[in-house]
Amino acid sequence: MQITSSLGPFVSVLWMTVFCPAGCKANPVSCRLWAEPQMTVLSMDGDFVIGGIFSIHYYVRSEQTTFTTMPALPQCAGSMDFRELRFARAMEFTVQEINNRTDLLPGVILGYKIHDSCVAVPMAIKVALQFANGMDLFFKETNSCSKYAAPTVLAVVGDSATTPSISFARIFGLFGIPQVSHYATCACLSDKSQFPTFFRTVPSDEHQATALARMVKYFGWTWIGAVRSDTDYGNYGMTAFLKAAQEEGICVEYSEAYYRTQPRSKLERVANIIRRSTARVIVAFLASGDMKFLLEELVQQPPPPLQWIGSETWITDPDFLRFNMCAGAVGFGVPRSVIPGFREFLLDLCPAQVLKSPLLTEFWESSFSCSLKGRTGGRECDGNEDIRALQNPYTDTSQLRITNMVYKATYAIAHALHSVICNVTQCDKTIKFTPWELLDQLRTVNFSTSNGFQVNFDSKGNPAAVYELINWQFKKDGALKMVTVGHYDSSKLRGQEFRMSSAVSWVGGQTEVPVSVCSESCPPGTRKAVQKGRPVCCYDCIPCAEGEISNNTDSLDCIHCPPEFWPNTKQDSCFPKPVEFLSWDDTLAIILTVFSITGAFMTVCVTAVFYKHRMSPIVRANNSELSFLLLFSLTLCFLCSLTFIGQPSEWSCMLRHTAFGITFVLCISCVLGKTIVVLMAFRATLPGSNVMKWFGPPQQRLSVLAFSLIQVIICVLWLIISPPFPYKNMNYYKEKIILECGLGSAVGFCAVLGYIGLLAILCFILAFLARKLPDNFNEAKFITFSMLIFCAVWITFIPAYVSSPGKFTVAVEIFAILASSFGLIICIFAPKCFVIVFKPDQNTKKHLMGKVPSKAL
Repeated sequence: MQITSSLGPFVSVLWMTVFCPAGCKANPVSCRLWAEPQMTVLSMDGDFVIGGIFSIHYYVRSEQTTFTTMPALPQCAGSMDFRELRFARAMEFTVQEINNRTDLLPGVILGYKIHDSCVAVPMAIKVALQFANGMDLFFKETNSCSKYAAPTVLAVVGDSATTPSISFARIFGLFGIPQVSHYATCACLSDKSQFPTFFRTVPSDEHQATALARMVKYFGWTWIGAVRSDTDYGNYGMTAFLKAAQEEGICVEYSEAYYRTQPRSKLERVANIIRRSTARVIVAFLASGDMKFLLEELVQQPPPPLQWIGSETWITDPDFLRFNMCAGAVGFGVPRSVIPGFREFLLDLCPAQVLKSPLLTEFWESSFSCSLKGRTGGRECDGNEDIRALQNPYTDTSQLRITNMVYKATYAIAHALHSVICNVTQCDKTIKFTPWELLDQLRTVNFSTSNGFQVNFDSKGNPAAVYELINWQFKKDGALKMVTVGHYDSSKLRGQEFRMSSAVSWVGGQTEVPVSVCSESCPPGTRKAVQKGRPVCCYDCIPCAEGEISNNTDSLDCIHCPPEFWPNTKQDSCFPKPVEFLSWDDTLAIILTVFSITGAFMTVCVTAVFYKHRMSPIVRANNSELSFLLLFSLTLCFLCSLTFIGQPSEWSCMLRHTAFGITFVLCISCVLGKTIVVLMAFRATLPGSNVMKWFGPPQQRLSVLAFSLIQVIICVLWLIISPPFPYKNMNYYKEKIILECGLGSAVGFCAVLGYIGLLAILCFILAFLARKLPDNFNEAKFITFSMLIFCAVWITFIPAYVSSPGKFTVAVEIFAILASSFGLIICIFAPKCFVIVFKPDQNTKKHLMGKVPSKAL
């Protein structure tokens, strides 16, 4: 539920009512506070007073409440944080510097009241109510106790810690009192509906968490551990970081919380988780006090070397440089600065001055391990203590990061006050104004400090987020130091916010970025497969499936190569599939070409022999005209096999099939004609037979022409309807392309082969019927044998053609053409050539007419 500022008087009345005695109504002259006010640790009167609250101690001393007596005044306990003391004194210094200026609040004396919150909410609430209502024991009014009391401070600087700052902001929001924190970074405080009067000079953790996540991603870490303070600062900060880390694809092995007041067993458990983890990078979003306890626990049994990533709270705290196990730590801090005169102010202390302040007295005695005069216990300080010789966070002004935030916060309040009470020439110290008026002016301040830093606030009360990347490096003497190695500016475009300026020294003094991954990167050629039940950063690398590649590291999926491409052996790129066809330089093609030319040469030689002996009886008796036509067709058959070699093209595909079909039909037609002639010749020897007049030379030529013409018509129709075409066969082999001739029309191809087969079978049947005719004049037996070879070759061709892969398909077809052609020329013409060349005595008409005994060839 939102509480508006109009409830301020009510809260004031409630505060006065609680602490008014029972007789308040009876005696309206005054109201008395029952509880004692909390005393300031540093203060100075002035015309206007600024409040300050810092986490100088770590605890509030706890005492058992009896509920029978008034609770004791809360007291801070534990060791002193010298760095926070420096912050408090920075506010002192800034107020004094403002009072000495003539251009800012001239003639006005600023005062301050500084308290120690002890990082405790009860103390913060008590101080906040005290700031709002005053610390007088008696509230005097003439008529009633209920009149609204004006705040005793016009604005407040602080607190350092987030949780006390939230408590402050909720109370100050009711009264409209501006609060400017120098170190409370929780993003939750940017919510103006809950914290309308809260401002800060330190950037919000929303930016720091994003910067840390992007830095982790920048250095390639995907597997990290996380530990945080179990406070608003740690919980809100880690939530923002984990959200940003998830967006960057970073996985967290563990995320543990710890607060210094929790049982030691919790601290030991967190330390053991860190020791056992596999992540080599740990992000620590811890307050300084919690980080100190954790490191002291880890030192007792050091874990494996860890790369620490620190939040701004502790990464810039010089007190932690004594922990060598954090060497190489990196984290973001606000830019360092120089404040002229501040170091002299810090060191301008002597025992006499110190005794005036219990806080400074504690600092002095703690720093020099002695007791000042008038105090008991321990060695007495002898006056020779030299504060300039001290080396602790109080005297360390080499960085001045958060100290500068205090400086800026104090100046912001002074500028806002100047705008309220001053005009061009002078300031009116008597002017009355409400906290809301000062709040309005604070929203619009925009100035530069004397050391060169711009101060303004956005609509959420935040400054621009600018960080330095801090790296803990060893000096030559072996001590750790903070070195700025990079910068981050949230106002830059995405991808340009982060830049490195010098080399980083990593854990163990390494110069190489340490590796912290759950699983090694998957190389190109593989894909990531998430391990069941584990974060997405834990995965297995699975090789890409056949035909797929991945060309990037850590690919989530493999991609298919285009149809004409195939992966290389590493499966990280696609290259064009090799195209396979029976090329002229192929060994198999050369062998087939030799056989083809040899066959053609043999045919030419036979033709030459026949032509030379064309008048011889054996040539004339075997129908020389058909023989020469058959030899011509066989020559074409041998040569047409050459059209199957080489890269297929549109013309070569159409030529090879049609040439093959027509030449073979021409060849078989001639053989068929010769077979018919043999049958008719013997039938003509029968008494009264005149059959040869129906199958003379004209009829023979016409039959050959007719048989061939039918095949020509079939081929023409095939070429017109659906001709053969070059085809890239990518189905037989996945890794290469078979360049072959597609049939176009399978019916056309089957018709061509079927017609050849029909003629061959017909020829075989007729030759078979004529095989027992007289031997000397009969070549039917040779035709029968040649047709038997022809049919056997083409019958076995079909399954061989279908099952042969790639270029071997073409080779099988060429082999079938050559085998059948050789079968024809050898079976039909070899016996005749043998007789002509080697047995000229049998090449006589007398021998052919059976006048002498014949010998079977």
